[in-house]
Amino acid sequence: MEEIQSQSDNYRSSSSSASSPASRVPSSNFFYLRKPGSLRQPISFEDSPEWDDTTDLDVRVEEGGDSINAATTPASPSLSKLNSGSLPSPHLPEGAVIPRKIAGASVAWKDLTVTIKGKRKYSDKVIKSSTGYALPGTLTVIMGPAKSGKSTLLRAIAGRLHPSARMYGEVFVNGAKSQMPYGSYGYVDRETTLIGSLTVREFLYYSALLQLPGFFCQKKSVVEDAIHAMSLGEHANKLIGGHCYMKGLPSGERRLVSIARELVMRPRILFLDEPLYHLDSVSALLMMVTLRRLASTGCTLIITIYQSSTEVFGLFDRICLLSNGNTLFFGETLACLQHFSNAGFPCPIMQSPSDHFLRAINTDFDRIIAMCKNWQDDNGDFSSVNMDTAVAIRTLEATYKSSADAASVETMVLKLTEKEGPALKSKGKASNATRVAVLTWRSLLVVSREWKYYWLHLILYMLLTLCIGTAFSGLGHSLSSVGGRVAAIFVFVSFCSLLSIARVPALMKEIKIYACEESNQHSSTFVFLVAQLLSSIPFLFLISITSSLVFYFLVGLEDQFSLLMYFVLNFFVTLLLNEGIMLVVATLWQEVFWSVLTLLCVHVVMMLSAGYFRIRSTLPGPIWMYPMSYIAFHTYSIQGLLENEYLGTSFAVGEVRSISGFQALQGAYNISPDANAKWKNLLVLFLMAIGYRILVFILLFLFVGKKISLLKSFKCSNRDTTDTS
Repeated sequence: MEEIQSQSDNYRSSSSSASSPASRVPSSNFFYLRKPGSLRQPISFEDSPEWDDTTDLDVRVEEGGDSINAATTPASPSLSKLNSGSLPSPHLPEGAVIPRKIAGASVAWKDLTVTIKGKRKYSDKVIKSSTGYALPGTLTVIMGPAKSGKSTLLRAIAGRLHPSARMYGEVFVNGAKSQMPYGSYGYVDRETTLIGSLTVREFLYYSALLQLPGFFCQKKSVVEDAIHAMSLGEHANKLIGGHCYMKGLPSGERRLVSIARELVMRPRILFLDEPLYHLDSVSALLMMVTLRRLASTGCTLIITIYQSSTEVFGLFDRICLLSNGNTLFFGETLACLQHFSNAGFPCPIMQSPSDHFLRAINTDFDRIIAMCKNWQDDNGDFSSVNMDTAVAIRTLEATYKSSADAASVETMVLKLTEKEGPALKSKGKASNATRVAVLTWRSLLVVSREWKYYWLHLILYMLLTLCIGTAFSGLGHSLSSVGGRVAAIFVFVSFCSLLSIARVPALMKEIKIYACEESNQHSSTFVFLVAQLLSSIPFLFLISITSSLVFYFLVGLEDQFSLLMYFVLNFFVTLLLNEGIMLVVATLWQEVFWSVLTLLCVHVVMMLSAGYFRIRSTLPGPIWMYPMSYIAFHTYSIQGLLENEYLGTSFAVGEVRSISGFQALQGAYNISPDANAKWKNLLVLFLMAIGYRILVFILLFLFVGKKISLLKSFKCSNRDTTDTS
């Protein structure tokens, strides 16, 4: 303690600020200033909810559970303490829609500890005995530097921890220890996937259809409420933008769309993981003003923020300051300034409180101190960075544990949990049939607009088949043309299968959208796969029939309608099977580069074992004959097409002798003499297509739906979940 005190005194004496923030107030009004005397007051209990008074609440749930109308408790008195210089609420023009009131819910967590599984045991503590609360109609912020545990604490409160993490402690919602049911809360990750080819209104409308039961017409009012709540009226009919569009919505508006998707359910609690991530100062301020207005409707907001400007800081109600998993402060935002001042770290004049907090508790500044210890600034030394951060953290933690603020938090949590309030009720879900229909229609709409992934793909297929058809045109129907026809069919099947790999980015995007929607229970694995299959059938059939017609007539295959229809059907099932393989690989890798590389290797191996470069019966048995030639779908597709072309035909040899098509083909490719062989090969292709879809279902259900969707957010905030010891 002597070392801590000495270094704390040194930092206090070397600081360019005075001993108290109140004595160093500039003449102009800052956004974080309140009425005189309020800075030194401990946390107030005036806004603590009383469950006995809940009879005053007018909560009415409309039929179908699509919307909730509620008159909430008055705004928190702590908000009225903001100085007149604070950022005012945005002016509502005449005729503007007033946001619908929401019955919020209180959230309290007590002695919350989260550990991450190491190599042998759960030993890495990411969150250490955190205690706090969030009240309806307020904005609670979890702030801290990198690797402080912000996102982990947010996921722990929301019940969305990664499977490799364990949580100790208690979380209370309206005074009861229970998990939040479907529709009662919303969670927005730091990075979410949107559909760029849809407009904002279309995207939210389809989200409403996926989430809510009832008729389609009932969802329009819900969508309009979400659009107005997030101030997206000017962008409602604009495309969100994405890979195929040169210009889309700015990053701030895209983040608002992600939040609006969760507001469709009108949740009582909303969790936001770094909503200001990658936003400039203006976009960040607009975002926080929008969230501040959303909180004023009664919703309980809990968000994480790495850093904020002075204006944004003035919009917070309460702040939970973390460093290395330790809670250095929890309470009203301005009380945090007093806490730092009491600990010997007063905020310098004209400096953002957020910058000052992070400067004092961010251990990365120790490296800057080491680099700059021999340098000098205009004042002679780096007076603001001359103290060990670890000492500052220990000082702030010790000061907080013995302060009236910590005692007030304990008392408030006890008051919130001593009596159970109204339980949160689960809202109705859309049926699986409705979700399949909505996802199918949405995917078809996306296909019609995504020129880069679909229409350009179709054009490339046409160009490829045109090249192959012209290269093998004029073969004739003589015995000498057998080898050329076998080569043409092999090249057609193999190269078209290789070209389909170009759809991997589109499939990867669909999987990411599914993972995002499934994590919030907007979809399911079965619904996604059925809708994906139904929406891909028209596109694949369009490719198969156009490519087959061009190739069939340019090469000059047998001129019979039944044979042509079999050719189209065989190629269509081949494309369907190939898409199943791509889904399997994309699900396993979750990255475009490795998925494309793996698929190229798989197709090359299948081409080698398809029986063209070397007749199938002469392939080496241990590897190529068994099992490679039986796994390769090229084998069954090419066999079926050759049997469709040559079985039942004959070729004249001389003037008196003729041989069957099967005999003529024996020297170039192995096929079966059975008249029904081509249908058997088609059945094998169809069963393989079903088998790969079942494998995709298992992989999505076991890994993506349950783990990888959470692992995505876990990796995005890996800086918060690394070892903090």
